[in-house]
Amino acid sequence: MSIQPRSIAKAAAGLLAGSLVSLPATAQDDAGGGDFMEVTRMSMEISRDIAEGAVEACREKGYQVTAAVVDREGNPQVVMRDVYAPEVSYRIAKEKAFTAVSFSVDTHQLIQNREGVGATLNHMDDLLFADGGLIVETGGGQIVGAVGVSGAPGGDIDRSCAQAGIDAVSDRLQFGGM
Repeated sequence: MSIQPRSIAKAAAGLLAGSLVSLPATAQDDAGGGDFMEVTRMSMEISRDIAEGAVEACREKGYQVTAAVVDREGNPQVVMRDVYAPEVSYRIAKEKAFTAVSFSVDTHQLIQNREGVGATLNHMDDLLFADGGLIVETGGGQIVGAVGVSGAPGGDIDRSCAQAGIDAVSDRLQFGGM
């Protein structure tokens, strides 16, 4: 018995059509809320590289800082404090990162868009409404964590160093979670 090329083509077409028909249902099940969900997380290595990139960027500007990278729930993954960074910068960097990921927005935008929110919520543990906390997201827009930097003379410098840390791994983030 020989297999006809036409039979193989029909079988392949049927298989392809069947899989395409089931795609919307699968996507809907994932988005519609089944009992379990898949979550994209940063590895320790990419978290370390973000922190290191941020600290190095501030070093190049002549500042000793602390960079903290937290996961999507705000748990610290990596905290890197340069030798002469102020001791208090450790806590401040973690709180900036925690605040950014908790509100899913960079801290400088949070301050600008929600005038007075700092006065209302700054008394809560682990929240700090100060410039220098940036969310970390994949190329697909999934928030996977945040980075906070503290120790430079001004939140705008902290923010630029945090951005440099994210930029250092942008190629890896571009395809993360896809």
